[in-house]
Amino acid sequence: MPGIREQRNLPYSCDQMFDLVADVDRYAEFLPWVVATRVRADSAEEMTADMVVGFKNLREKFTSRVVKLRPQSIEVHYIDGPLRDLDNHWQFAATGLGGCLVDFSVDFTFKNKVFEALAGQYFDRAFRKMMAAFEARADELYGSKSSSAHNAA
Repeated sequence: MPGIREQRNLPYSCDQMFDLVADVDRYAEFLPWVVATRVRADSAEEMTADMVVGFKNLREKFTSRVVKLRPQSIEVHYIDGPLRDLDNHWQFAATGLGGCLVDFSVDFTFKNKVFEALAGQYFDRAFRKMMAAFEARADELYGSKSSSAHNAA
């Protein structure tokens, strides 16, 4: 299963970053290619949500189960959609300066191996754009401060 991972050291608390990532209803406001979201069920520990992603005339719906362990982690497990599998893992660790180290990874498998090879070439760029959108959203919500990013792949 191809995957990608990135870490960002952000000047925001683990609670703030957890809240931002867990707010699936707002994804269409700031994430590229997210057209719409719908939360089917939500509790403090678990959520089931649909997300419609689109590019030009293509639209695909994904359904996921989101396991929340506040404020340490969010795990997203694929239920249904155009892929064979898709898992996202968010880890939030407090830094000594009141900030948060965000560790985000995505593992995916396409149903079609040829499409997986083609899409895999663009996935890295799309992943980085998505991570930058989360960071920009944190700056917008919590105040723009300096941050540092580095790959852990």
